[in-house]
Amino acid sequence: MAKHSDITKRFLLSAKHQEIQALHHLSSNCRTVKALKDLIHQLQRERGVSNVYLGSRGERFADTRLKQLKASEKSEQNLRSLLKSLYLGKHDNGQSMRLLSSITFALQGMDHLPNLRTKINAQQLTPLESTNAYCRLVAGLLDVVFEAADVASDPTMTRLLVALFNFMQGKEYAGQERAWGAIGFSESQFDHSLCERISALTEAQNQCFETFSNFADAEELHMWQQLQKSEHTVQIERLRSMICSLADGDECAAELSEVWYDIATLRIDAMQDIEEHLTQRLTEQAALRIKQAEEEQRNHELLVASLNNSPPHADAPITMLYDSTLQGLRGADVHEEELVESSTISAHKSFYDLIRGQAKNIQEMASELAAAKQALNEQKVIDRAKLLLMQQAKISEQQAYKKLQSAAMEQNIRIAELAQRVVSKVG
Repeated sequence: MAKHSDITKRFLLSAKHQEIQALHHLSSNCRTVKALKDLIHQLQRERGVSNVYLGSRGERFADTRLKQLKASEKSEQNLRSLLKSLYLGKHDNGQSMRLLSSITFALQGMDHLPNLRTKINAQQLTPLESTNAYCRLVAGLLDVVFEAADVASDPTMTRLLVALFNFMQGKEYAGQERAWGAIGFSESQFDHSLCERISALTEAQNQCFETFSNFADAEELHMWQQLQKSEHTVQIERLRSMICSLADGDECAAELSEVWYDIATLRIDAMQDIEEHLTQRLTEQAALRIKQAEEEQRNHELLVASLNNSPPHADAPITMLYDSTLQGLRGADVHEEELVESSTISAHKSFYDLIRGQAKNIQEMASELAAAKQALNEQKVIDRAKLLLMQQAKISEQQAYKKLQSAAMEQNIRIAELAQRVVSKVG
């Protein structure tokens, strides 16, 4: 007399339990991403303020910098406390090695922030050296966001994380643009190389925001479109044009450094509002998915209980052995009989439907995840290809990107595809 074994029922419930656990881990990662977003924003402001402070030899933004340091330190402490509570204290917290490794790397940089700030305070660094140090730290923090998105197993959550990561990366390029502009204005001088950097960062922003737009919802898109039309963006465009017009070495008033910083900051602060909207939606979606999964688990348990209490029957229960929708013998032209549901085996059919539905859902999730993560991984491949070209040809990042862009246009392929070829050839 055929029946569903006890171990089959237990594995069905165990699979759902693991899904809930994975969603709880993902929820923890989302909380981490929110704290990372807050710290990155404060460090971006600190970087810009420090540039003006160093470029003016301490004459500008001294008080502003001290206030900003307190804001940065508060966000840093919040992140450290959260990381400790979420990821330490348990022998196995279910997180990936890559995510934990990226957190470790970022923390190492944060450990040495006091030393960087001391050197800036003593005017022992140039604005360029200071900018590079902050950019490296922000890049390390963004890598944690990337890993959090890359290990996500829920398609909806992954799309949100991809949108957020690309927006945060675009905002970071906007912050670097603010830093370079602050360097030029505070030193009262620009050159062609600095103008090229501003242009390259503008293009990099556009690419990130385009990917963000492909994964954002209607409200976030509306917020972004409004920012694009705002006076902040119009003024930034004017100042970008001014920078390029000064590229021949003409001097400008050092006071413009504060004007540039204030306008760029207003634009970046508006981006922070969009980031906040994304992280809020991320948190809400995580809670919703956990609630849905827990409800599904209760339904699974009720069905298994009904199976245990149902009377035995002579016929075989609904089974994958005779399911014509599944792949069987290749090339066989056999018309399988449709599975017939009757009142005596309805519970068994429902049980099989759960098993089959769960497997189908995982396959569909894998397909959606692959599509979402392609955009995430493409940027990493492009960055890797740029680095290889920079090392091999001894060229700048901007020159490396232009070389990739030109080659992709000549071969009529996407730049990500060309980048993959470059990386594969070396690997």
